[in-house]
Amino acid sequence: MALIVHKYGGTSVGTIERIHRVADRVAQAQRAGDQVVVVLSAMSGETDRLVKLAHQITPTPDEREMDMLLSTGERVTIALLAMELRGRGVNARSFTGRQVGIITDSVHTKARIARVTADRIREALGQGVIPVVAGFQGVNEQSDVTTLGRGGSDLTAVALAAALKADRCIIFTDVDGVYTADPNIVPAARRLDRVSYEEMLEMASLGAKVLQTRSVEFAAKFNVPVEVNSSFKEGKGTLVTREDADMEGVAIAGVTGDRNQAKITIIGVPDKPGIAAKIFGRVAEASINVDMIIQNMSQAALTDMSFTVPRADLRKAVSLIQDVAKDIDAKSVSVTEAIAKVSLIGVGMRSHSGVAAKMFQVLSREGVNIMMISTSEIKISCVIDEKYLELAMRALHSAFGLDHVPSGERPAKG
Repeated sequence: MALIVHKYGGTSVGTIERIHRVADRVAQAQRAGDQVVVVLSAMSGETDRLVKLAHQITPTPDEREMDMLLSTGERVTIALLAMELRGRGVNARSFTGRQVGIITDSVHTKARIARVTADRIREALGQGVIPVVAGFQGVNEQSDVTTLGRGGSDLTAVALAAALKADRCIIFTDVDGVYTADPNIVPAARRLDRVSYEEMLEMASLGAKVLQTRSVEFAAKFNVPVEVNSSFKEGKGTLVTREDADMEGVAIAGVTGDRNQAKITIIGVPDKPGIAAKIFGRVAEASINVDMIIQNMSQAALTDMSFTVPRADLRKAVSLIQDVAKDIDAKSVSVTEAIAKVSLIGVGMRSHSGVAAKMFQVLSREGVNIMMISTSEIKISCVIDEKYLELAMRALHSAFGLDHVPSGERPAKG
């Protein structure tokens, strides 16, 4: 008997008919002899609807109250699925994040999980009950409701799988796995049979929308095998697991694009020790993630400093940076929103040279100017004009031999 955590996203529970289908799959897994824990998102569009309501009340909703509001979406779906299962004679019970002991910090709207007790889940499983758990939410030490940020139901599922020492966590979504690129942008993209935690983490952080970044971090830390599969058709998905030798034999596993970027430039920054710490310390205190950072060569003891932030945080970041700029006597602050980031990812980069040079040559040949560059052991990212993103992705996908891979295999050596 295996213990499996199923997670179903918003599109998978977007209608009553689809909730029926989820119940079919869950009941089938139980009949096959597995113990099943189910984690659900809110119905597709529900979180956006709640956010819109909040902004109709006030342009700047209180974040504690936003968490209280947003946590209601998942409560609807878990109750409906539990009702559906019980109506079929399958013993099921719904639980909120608080009830299953998902304890978080107190950063509202994007809380981090501190620990998971899962006592009531174990008790339910021991009684032959299928627990149906609200994703995306937890509770802090003050008993206030918190939410885990966009895609937080993935994190709930992986965290529960880790706490329960589950055999596998299956993320059921509207795609049938992890692809070498977004098939909506690159029609020749192919599904990968396996991908390493590191590659998936880079893909998630660089724009791939299949899994939430923090869920991949959690899976890697606790060695939780995660399978990405389709809610709407049968078949094999993509297994996210430990790196192996076969993965290192391939230079590039995938190409990602991210439009969720904006660039902030502080012009005329005094070039002296402690300035960068003051700027990015304030940004960190506001829980804003900074990606790429570039500082120009100093002239007349002044320099320009550019960095990228998620567009969702741009308004808050600009307000904060304008205040910091005054404090450090910088000249001005400028913002560029029409940018995007294109990236190559692959654990094989560690053993394959010339990847960066080839990437730059391909972009140059397509007339795409590079504004910023960042690298790690297994990825290279370039900030470019947003209007060239799809062109850049297709050109790189083809140039690195990703177009011609049979379905279900990793791409050929680039």
